Amino acid sequence: MTEYDAVVFDNDGVIVEPSDSDVLLDAVVDAFAAFDVTVDPNEVEASIGDDPVPRELLQKHDLDPEAFWHQRELTASLFQQAHTRDGGKAVYEDVDALAALDVPLGLVSNNQHATVEFLLAHHGLDYFETVYGRQPTLAGAARRKPEAHYLKNALADLGAATALYVGDSETDVIAAHRAGLDSAFLRREHVRDAALDVEPTYEFSDLRELVETVTNSQ
Repeated sequence: MTEYDAVVFDNDGVIVEPSDSDVLLDAVVDAFAAFDVTVDPNEVEASIGDDPVPRELLQKHDLDPEAFWHQRELTASLFQQAHTRDGGKAVYEDVDALAALDVPLGLVSNNQHATVEFLLAHHGLDYFETVYGRQPTLAGAARRKPEAHYLKNALADLGAATALYVGDSETDVIAAHRAGLDSAFLRREHVRDAALDVEPTYEFSDLRELVETVTNSQ
């Protein structure tokens, strides 16, 4: 295994549990309600997975895409924060293994930056020297993974040349490769049977296995 000068992690599904799709769906419906628009949840359900702007609905109700997206991001963050306070988005038990890594650590998430900062503060996670989530603008959304924009920013902050990126999706693997990094696919329970169309550099069952492998290579 390569000796790495930094390790960067995805957040949702790696450090904390994935976001509840029902919470995100309620947030999108509430974002429309902020503009006095009532939508059927089935109309916006497709916008949850990859966070596309539901342009047909915006045109139908004459809503400005940038204004709507900003509201959607604010609402999604607030709903996730409330869900976390109610016991959702728990930290995985194996995250404490990160304390054994003696290289700088970073975190790059497709979730809103405000949500990521809240989650780290709420759970008292202070492992990461640099943290990036997406900014609440359409430009920020366009830069999310699999684009390598935020990942490259994190690498610059860490001064890293040979970092490893750890995620739980094909999107994470692609982003790592676009940034010129090795990738580690974390096959947690929610992706236990996931088939990937791209090959990660490594696969691990949990963070303890990853940390043991990385530390043994140093």
